[in-house]
Amino acid sequence: MKSTTKLIASALTAVAILFGTNVNAQTTEKSAWRMGVGIEGGIPVGGNISDNYGFVLGGNLRLQYGISDNTALTLTSGYSSFFGKEREVAGVTVKNDAFGVVPVKLGVKAFFTDNLYFGAEGGAGFITNKPNPGDRTKLILTPTLGWADQSWDVGVKYDNYSGQGSNFGTIGLRVAYGFGL
Repeated sequence: MKSTTKLIASALTAVAILFGTNVNAQTTEKSAWRMGVGIEGGIPVGGNISDNYGFVLGGNLRLQYGISDNTALTLTSGYSSFFGKEREVAGVTVKNDAFGVVPVKLGVKAFFTDNLYFGAEGGAGFITNKPNPGDRTKLILTPTLGWADQSWDVGVKYDNYSGQGSNFGTIGLRVAYGFGL
């Protein structure tokens, strides 16, 4: 739990620093299209995933369409890799193989003050190279609290993966560079 607390504290500190140093108007413009290219990292939580996997690293693209000056619709996809941990089983050290997830999520991003937003996304996660063939698709629900300006977007998020017999989550940080289309 200490690493979870440190990750959350670090992410919130980064958002606070960015917010405190640059306060501009919202980054959403009605009828405007934007694209964001992001990297994200996090730690698995819940179920037995945190016992078997140490961290998650991925990249994504987010297409954003402004429906008002404070609200945008989003479409996000990319790839995240779950890296296995070493553990001891019956006196033998084994390492879990990594597996990947390709998320496809629709969502909304709503600014509640200059530069600060709440995001909510939902969609499907398609699991790649996992040994259990019956556990290939997960429902993903992702709330996010973030900071964005005209170029940068930093968000602290929780991904909840559920369905097909196993449920787990990740707590992470997404950093993205965005531009208008």
